[in-house]
Amino acid sequence: MSLKDQLMVDLKAAMKEKDAIKKASVTMLRAAIKQVEVDERIELNDDQIIEIVAKQIKQKKGAIEEFRKGERQDLVDETQAEIDFLSTYLPEQLGEDEIKALVEATIAEMGASSMKDMGKVMGAMKAKTAGRADNTVVSDLVKALLK
Repeated sequence: MSLKDQLMVDLKAAMKEKDAIKKASVTMLRAAIKQVEVDERIELNDDQIIEIVAKQIKQKKGAIEEFRKGERQDLVDETQAEIDFLSTYLPEQLGEDEIKALVEATIAEMGASSMKDMGKVMGAMKAKTAGRADNTVVSDLVKALLK
């Protein structure tokens, strides 16, 4: 079943269960997918949809920080619930040890030796970890290993 089909199934289930957070999350995700498809006049595949999900989660994590600054715990809790639900559409996430091993292997493959090579390493890592790791974590590990 494609992710688009799964989104429709989940939307119907959320409506039956009267789960406002799941319904809003799926609706927002479907709108983001449709926007990209209309703008670029293409049909997105599952990998491209996973990128959109990851982007939505990243935006919501940023919003949580703002809600904390504004002392809005209710919005923090709601947004965290949305992140938890959206995360179910991502592939299994890599652990920090797995990411570190991938970064080390990529640095060795590319012969990277200094921070000048960070862009090349990050480009390769982005392809290897698409949707399975937070790029901030990957970036931090690359920086640490290229010093």
